[in-house]
Amino acid sequence: MNVLAVGAHFDDLELGCGGTLARHVLAGDRVIMLVVTDSAFCDPDGRPVRDAATALAEGRAAAAVIGAELVCLGLPALAVREDDALCAAILRQVEALGIDTLYAHWEHDLHRDHRRTARATLMAGRHVPRFLAYRSNWYDAGQPFHGTVYRDISDVFETKRRAILAHESEMGRTGARWIEYFANQNANDGRRVGVAYAECFEPVRCLLPWGA
Repeated sequence: MNVLAVGAHFDDLELGCGGTLARHVLAGDRVIMLVVTDSAFCDPDGRPVRDAATALAEGRAAAAVIGAELVCLGLPALAVREDDALCAAILRQVEALGIDTLYAHWEHDLHRDHRRTARATLMAGRHVPRFLAYRSNWYDAGQPFHGTVYRDISDVFETKRRAILAHESEMGRTGARWIEYFANQNANDGRRVGVAYAECFEPVRCLLPWGA
């Protein structure tokens, strides 16, 4: 399989589907992690919180943990536009790499960068036979996430955890709360399907079989 996972920022993919991507790598699939923004941002007073160079270095380290290739579009964070340029950039990857399995943000995500990235990916991936949406934060969005497709990540949860921890600047800022939240989320999703840890996805379309 040729797998493309699209995220707005460095760490979105690791949080939302890092275990699933690691499972694809173990199965011998080619996995590409496409990150739309440079992920640099400031606090409300304009003080830098994370610079682009740090975010890129951490993103490369995380992708190496998973065993995936990394592609970065380098757009400004917190200013993603749902336009033809973004759609075309994602579509170029889909076509050039022969993508048959695609993971993207849930289109109703509260974060506008996530939401706009999701909608651009929906358009770019309209012919991809396996398309699944993930959640990468904990915020309510006014609409329920209809996750009904599960991937057992019990044997790669530690890989997911190490990939998240590679984002040292974000872990320092948040006190690693994301690790605790997603460990609990993945454990709860696992219980629903009888495994230790699972990631849950809302299907856009899913041509079976979709992988080992």
